[in-house]
Amino acid sequence: MSLQVEIVAPDRIVWSGEARQLFARTIEGEIGILPQHEPLLAVLGDGDVHIDPVGGDRETITVNGGFISVDNDKVTLVAEHVDAANLGV
Repeated sequence: MSLQVEIVAPDRIVWSGEARQLFARTIEGEIGILPQHEPLLAVLGDGDVHIDPVGGDRETITVNGGFISVDNDKVTLVAEHVDAANLGV
């Protein structure tokens, strides 16, 4: 089982693909998302998002503000500002 993940900034799609899990910081604390996660809509805090892609090494993207939505194994993260300098893509 996997998640379909899409991370977008105002001007581009930053990362899109299948992942085993994802970790992000919301304004209420750190969350981990695995397949079959309950539906969720949360406001993002500033910090790193860690993605464990299917068949790849962990990717880290720094975000500032935005929101995360989880529904039916689809994760959409919309960030106000993204620093993907460490992204290995």
